[in-house]
Parts: sequence; C-alpha cells; structure tokens
Amino acid sequence: MHTRSCIICDAPVAHERWALGYKTCLPCGEIASLAVKRSRTIAPMHKSNYMLITDLDDLKGINNKGGLIK
Repeated sequence: MHTRSCIICDAPVAHERWALGYKTCLPCGEIASLAVKRSRTIAPMHKSNYMLITDLDDLKGINNKGGLIK
C-alpha cells in the first residue's frame, strides 16, 4: 500500500483520510480549520435571518434597526 504524505509537513496521512479528500495530517488540518474559523463570524440581523460576516468592518453597526451604519 502506498503511503501518502501531508502536503504541509510531510507526515504520513491515513489512507482513509486521504480517500475522503483530506490532504493534510490531523495536526495540520486542525491548525488550518482554526484559521478559517477566526476569519468569519455569524451575526443576527434585526427582525431577519443570520448573516455570515467575513469582513469585520461590515460587522460594525450592522445590527442597528436601520441597517448598516458606519
């Protein structure tokens, strides 16, 4: 069986993990997922739904009753 290596640190990656499409080992995958989590947030809109915010400048004043205020 051919051993697959992590694309970041060259550590061995389990065949099952590679088959699912993950090209990183568990520690590198954890670091990458935390970086994505920190770059976005979910904010409730007034009398509406929740919005995914990726730019923190958009988050300022977004939950006022009148809408976006900068």
